Amino acid sequence: MATNKSSGDTFLFSSESVGEGHPDKVCDQISDAVLDACLQQDPSSKVACECATKSNLVMVFGEITSKAKLDYVKIVKDTLQQIGYDDEEHGIDYRTCQVLVAIHQQSPHISQKVHEGKADEDIGAGDQGLMFGYATREDEELMPLSLTLAHKLNKKMSDCRRDGTMPWLRPDTKTQVTVEYSRQDRLYIPKRIHTVVISCMHEKGFPLDQQRKQLKEKIVDTVIPANLLDDKTIYHLQPGGEFVMGGPKADAGLTGRKIIVDTYGGWGAHGGGAFSGKDPSKVDRSACYAARWIAKSLVHAKLAKRLLVQVSYAIAHAEPLAIYVDSYGTSEKTDEELIAIIRKNFDLRPGVITKELQLQKPIYQKTACYGHFGRDPEVFPWEKPKPLVL
Repeated sequence: MATNKSSGDTFLFSSESVGEGHPDKVCDQISDAVLDACLQQDPSSKVACECATKSNLVMVFGEITSKAKLDYVKIVKDTLQQIGYDDEEHGIDYRTCQVLVAIHQQSPHISQKVHEGKADEDIGAGDQGLMFGYATREDEELMPLSLTLAHKLNKKMSDCRRDGTMPWLRPDTKTQVTVEYSRQDRLYIPKRIHTVVISCMHEKGFPLDQQRKQLKEKIVDTVIPANLLDDKTIYHLQPGGEFVMGGPKADAGLTGRKIIVDTYGGWGAHGGGAFSGKDPSKVDRSACYAARWIAKSLVHAKLAKRLLVQVSYAIAHAEPLAIYVDSYGTSEKTDEELIAIIRKNFDLRPGVITKELQLQKPIYQKTACYGHFGRDPEVFPWEKPKPLVL
């Protein structure tokens, strides 16, 4: 994320996204594939699974307590195959890569304090921490447009690689979109696209001028609404030139390193906790989903035009320590009134969040690329606004 100098009543704001073949996103997807495999067999699984990759090596490590019996090597290789890594020269080869596994059980002291002997709704938070949710009336998903477009550019490249429209593309891609916003009634309104940046791994020998032409015509022009592009829009397409070596061969990857990409693209705030590889007893994940659910529900109900929500927890305690809101002056209600509405409509105990948002279902690998928010509410329940009792 980067902010640029403002001019009068307008300003520039940038958000980035990375594609499914980016080394960090590879690790996120593997960690969540392990989580899904655990939940598929044992919905009560307690999972904290990390992943690291470099060259033709993947390491899976962490703490898992579950009745599930997993073939970790198969999960890793299947995930790499789904992403499209089938040649070591392209970053990593699912058929030949080495997989190291270092998985142990969760500490019994944490287990005893957090969930053993407690009713489901009284399960304590798996750790301390603070979590944020954000929503804004910038697009239909109530997400920041700068991030939504950055994600959609990456997704379109993946689609074009898979369907043969752009067979020279490889899985490792990055995008960044700078939007020029205007300030209107304390709400930020997207005015135009200032800059588009795309870097993508590609087939060796494919001409750079053809890459840039196709990226503009088949990706940018099909994703970004024409009314937001003009003759002043700046395009940095393959700004670094050739990008033949990518994926884990070029850069090491780690789970949880793309937390701003995963959330709001630099808008709102972030408490610092990553998502992937964590079961819903970890409030780093479940409470962030709940905070987004709250923010989206209140903005959808027109109680605010923009809203930031913070919740905080202590390990082993079910009730949140505090709730904070900031409507950026876009609500007719006071912050205290908004918090009262939140408390009236949302039970933020981790066990209740898990039940209401159906977080014991194996849906997590789908979240691990293109963002955890602003997506299909039929798949991701926290994206379905809750009817509020006022």
